[in-house]
Amino acid sequence: MTLTDPSAFLRDLFDCAVAVADPMTAVPAALPPKPEGRIVVLGAGKASARMAEAVESEWGPCEGLVLTRYGYGRPTKGIEIVEAAHPVPDAAGQAATQRLLDLADSLGPDDFVLCLISGGGSALLTAPLGKITLEEKQAVNAALLRSGAPIDQMNVVRKHLSRVKGGQFAKAVFPAQMLCLLISDVPGDDPAAIASGPTVGEPSRAEDAFAVLERWNIDVPASVRDELAAGSAVVPVDAAELATTTNKVIIAPSQSLDAAAESARAAGVTSRMLGDALEGEARELAERQVELALEIQRGLSEGEAPVVLLSGGECTVSGRGTGVGGPNAEFALAAALALNGAPGISVLACDTDGVDGAAEVAGAIVTPDTLTRATSIGLDPEPALEAHDSHGFFGQIQGQVVTGPTLTNVNDFRAILIEAV
Repeated sequence: MTLTDPSAFLRDLFDCAVAVADPMTAVPAALPPKPEGRIVVLGAGKASARMAEAVESEWGPCEGLVLTRYGYGRPTKGIEIVEAAHPVPDAAGQAATQRLLDLADSLGPDDFVLCLISGGGSALLTAPLGKITLEEKQAVNAALLRSGAPIDQMNVVRKHLSRVKGGQFAKAVFPAQMLCLLISDVPGDDPAAIASGPTVGEPSRAEDAFAVLERWNIDVPASVRDELAAGSAVVPVDAAELATTTNKVIIAPSQSLDAAAESARAAGVTSRMLGDALEGEARELAERQVELALEIQRGLSEGEAPVVLLSGGECTVSGRGTGVGGPNAEFALAAALALNGAPGISVLACDTDGVDGAAEVAGAIVTPDTLTRATSIGLDPEPALEAHDSHGFFGQIQGQVVTGPTLTNVNDFRAILIEAV
């Protein structure tokens, strides 16, 4: 069996993975009956505005405030949507976060809060601790993104430099009752890791944040060191103020991968799941998966059904570079180099939120002729990879996947299609 258009097949799998993670389906199914009394909807993240839209489709107009990324706003009837910067926070995010905290502080025991949290909330929820300025917080956040540190370690630092993360938002809401619906974009789907856990208690200490900074050689301003030395205000996991908060993950990366696998099977393609929580350097992961793909291809007989390898998680890219790239496009470029034009193997790597790194591009597709097309216009892939300029590379050969805002966020999606040759 041979697919007539491998690129279209891979794109269909990605679109299927995104569609099943649409909050318009998952949020109404997760809502309880509408409570009596005052209801306030609060939230943050790339999917939060879509989540708010979904809430009002079920409950009607609601009071509230939700913070999302620029371009990710949605039409709502009562809930105010504020847009701010991601992945590096800005003044709009800081002002909106303070408004969220003020609203939380105004609530009483008879009020009900519906909290909507998704990936992206770590950067959007900006309330620097103590004397740390927004500019200093921006510098630390940018350094964390460049360092190659895993997302869980980045979030330890973010929590301890914040007045809202690490359970502090739940503490502000207390004693009101709060149900927090979460869309996971993190390996393992731990609520404490999604958006740096604003509604979840935190077991780490300020010393742990120091250790992350030192391990990844991140230079920080004196104010950051001073605040960490004085401790932080993250909320312990057994704090009484967390007793009125319930956290519920309603969409996870595994659901998207499962939907893509089912779509592949319906097309006559065998799917193999490599995991929904893979981490590490994007180029190293690409090389390992290409090696596996080539091994599988050697075992396929002529006419045998193609195989697609599916995986999720969150890769990293270490080093500054001089180009524009992201972990998914870097995975794709490294895969293209490792395949070196091998026939019968195509690759897609995209971020389900439609934004790979800081570029408004979801990711890229690699086909057996990718390197040939690059060579034909004088484009060398190896310097592009070393400069972390994967978006620049694929942009010149029309290999980018551009979706615009997907209004959800369930982490990276990777698919490698293997056909017999």
